[in-house]
Amino acid sequence: MILHRKIQKIKKRLLAIGAIVEEQVDLAVKSIVNRDSELAQKVIDGDVAVDLMEVDLEEECLKVLALHQPMAVDLRMIIAILKMNNDLERIGDLAVDATERAIVLVEQEPVDFPFDFSTMSQAVQKMLKQSLDALINLDMELAVQVCASDDAVDAIHAAVYRTVAEELVKKPQHVSQLLTYLSVSRYLERIADHTTNIAEDVIYLVKGNIVRHQDDIY
Repeated sequence: MILHRKIQKIKKRLLAIGAIVEEQVDLAVKSIVNRDSELAQKVIDGDVAVDLMEVDLEEECLKVLALHQPMAVDLRMIIAILKMNNDLERIGDLAVDATERAIVLVEQEPVDFPFDFSTMSQAVQKMLKQSLDALINLDMELAVQVCASDDAVDAIHAAVYRTVAEELVKKPQHVSQLLTYLSVSRYLERIADHTTNIAEDVIYLVKGNIVRHQDDIY
């Protein structure tokens, strides 16, 4: 069936974008940990490709909607792909925002992370990987797990905010570095939010109903 083949092709293109974005997030984390401005610039330069792919995929989805007028499951798939496409593009943008902070850190006096960056970044990267795996396999249980994991990332970010506020009082000379790290934490937290959106759209594909803002799915 022509429509089915086109939808499968669109899904593969979405997963290709997902793989690039996943790598962008990984490089962003490494650039921050290593204070590596060259690696950060690589992430920034790569964002153009993601933007172009996002636009091309959106146009292809709209063409399929206009020409084939899909129904039921096929319609849900295209709608979900459109939404996930946007979320992946935003995650790519946030990876760029985070790497820009890495460039700032290179120019600043080194200070210790005011929070457990490793735990937070690993949690966010795991969520992103699992959300894409859930999409590949239409695995609702894994998607629900991703959604539940978002609370832990939110809790870490809230703790970062409190820690930075305390450190600003103790070490006002490090205000620039501390605020930079707070920004990094915020970008990671927002990546987790968009990853949760992707997982919720997988649940939408499987169940057929929108689950955003519904705690009972967890």
